[in-house]
Amino acid sequence: MKHPFGMVPMVSIILSVMGLAFLASTPTAGAVTAIGGTVKDVSAQNVSSATVYLIPSTDVLTMAKGKMEIKKNATNDEPMEDNLAAGKDKYLKATSDNEGNFKIADVPDGDYFVYVVPKDDTYLPGGDQSNKAISAAELKDKKVEILLSGNVPADATFVGTSRCLKCHKEYSTEKMTLHKLGIRVAGKDSKLQDSSRFPEFDKGLDILKAGATFYFYDFDKKRGFDKYKVSRQMPKDAATASMSANFSTDAKGNIKVRMENLKDPSDPPREHPVELTYGGGLYKQRYLLRIGKNIFPFLQFNTFGDDSFANRTRKSFRDYHADWFYNEETKKLKNPPIAKSFDKECAACHYTGYSLTKLDSGDYIAGAVNDPNGELDIDGDGIPNELNIGCESCHGAGSVHVKSPKARKAATIVSPGKLASERASVICGQCHSRPQGNLNNDQPVNKDYKMMVPGTSRNEYLVNYTTREDAAPKDIWESHSKSHHQQYLDFIRSSKYRNGKQILSCDDCHDPHGQSTIKHQMREDAVSPNSTCCISCHTEQTDMAKHTETTVGEAHDVKETKITCTSCHQPKTAQTGAGFGKGLDAGDGKNYWMNDITSHLFTVPRKDNVFVKGVEPDKAMPIPYTNACGISCHDPGSMK
Repeated sequence: MKHPFGMVPMVSIILSVMGLAFLASTPTAGAVTAIGGTVKDVSAQNVSSATVYLIPSTDVLTMAKGKMEIKKNATNDEPMEDNLAAGKDKYLKATSDNEGNFKIADVPDGDYFVYVVPKDDTYLPGGDQSNKAISAAELKDKKVEILLSGNVPADATFVGTSRCLKCHKEYSTEKMTLHKLGIRVAGKDSKLQDSSRFPEFDKGLDILKAGATFYFYDFDKKRGFDKYKVSRQMPKDAATASMSANFSTDAKGNIKVRMENLKDPSDPPREHPVELTYGGGLYKQRYLLRIGKNIFPFLQFNTFGDDSFANRTRKSFRDYHADWFYNEETKKLKNPPIAKSFDKECAACHYTGYSLTKLDSGDYIAGAVNDPNGELDIDGDGIPNELNIGCESCHGAGSVHVKSPKARKAATIVSPGKLASERASVICGQCHSRPQGNLNNDQPVNKDYKMMVPGTSRNEYLVNYTTREDAAPKDIWESHSKSHHQQYLDFIRSSKYRNGKQILSCDDCHDPHGQSTIKHQMREDAVSPNSTCCISCHTEQTDMAKHTETTVGEAHDVKETKITCTSCHQPKTAQTGAGFGKGLDAGDGKNYWMNDITSHLFTVPRKDNVFVKGVEPDKAMPIPYTNACGISCHDPGSMK
């Protein structure tokens, strides 16, 4: 166990019961004030015997200067818990009494993070005051009110989002988020889904429904998931085509695909129903085929793809593991390998209440919580299952919470906003990163094939749910992510996650409940000129022209260039769909590309980067300098 702290010493508990605060150690020279307040939960219940620590911001700042270790039992990847583990014996602290009150005397001037460790696992450590450093002078004569998150009891079970929304109707906007729209019955919203914010959600599916044939040709086993090139027409060299896939819609509106062997016409065609779609709201959509007891992804539609592009990954349609359906050695059609089913390879990060059962037949059957308004009955019990991220994915299983009296409600569910960033962010980060879990794939599941319980520490997550902590070298440029769903890996290595002022978490910028209508569930617009999203905190950087003149030697006026902070500090270095088209023209018919997934490092990659300078434009990392916005003034020759 990385952190030795957890249980408060018995003497603290005894003093607390007596109504006394366990004061900090010997008063420090130059002490200027006393700090006091209360510790409660969201149901306004007093939390007694909780230890309130003052973690000096200077300690967190010192940690931030070192390179983060992305590994189990690292000593610098949890800003609060790692510092507390190292310094808890010297930090000023107090213990809350029966009324939840605490008082820390003789606090020297300085800035502190106020962090709470409860006496047991009824509550989770952190508190809503743990992410922003506050000066002792600011706290003087003020009552610090700290709210703790509850914890999910070990015997809690999943109840489904419909049950949560009976009481929390204000969060029904969740139905309009892409977290809820990831998996859909082909072309249909469930009662837990509302795709109205995305009018072109099924742009790709509509092409298939109208009838479309695709040819898979030019097989290359060295490629990744797209070992074939895909065309809507037979390639000029027909001998390179291995199989075709014809999509159509029957009289009942069901979509199906008929696969034919183009190298051996005697090989019987195979037909599969298109049961579900995977994505569609942003940059790509894949199609999930029902084959026996499992579902398998096949073919990718790129929302912003263009068939005039020579780059196969940026066309309208892209192969997605047609090699699972065709054997190049035997030249025969085949069913995909059971071990590659969506149930086993992908579903854990989507299904609420994910479970996995391996049958004697070798099939892996995924399970999800029953919900009368869910997407599809996948377990055959007559009740639909919730196949997307729901309330309990982030707040924990809700059965005990639902049955608890009002005074106990908060203590039986996780409130991410009452956690320190390191515990809140890993809730999102478990799926917005690229670890290997106990299924030997990108799903971070434990040995029982279960996902992490919300509120788990980052270290416990790494120890129990991963066999490889994060992305492989091939998925990263020099530091910025190269592959998609790696935002967390970027973020925790950024200054937003480790600093001496304010430790951010994902939901500081993103609204998980979808109450904001801004793209990417942003709380504020960050991409329009004159956006205030970043400068609301970075108040010293309100003059964009002056800032860019200082940093890059050329003033970029907002009115003229239309740039914002994110134009440079959040370049789209990773690709999930086709990207956003051509970037800077490098001459000789070559160009740089613009990708579609934002880096969350918040550092600006420059044109002398080793993955840019001297690199063939088609293979270079997209950076602000190579974006199309600089075509009229940037010099591609400077990167040769």
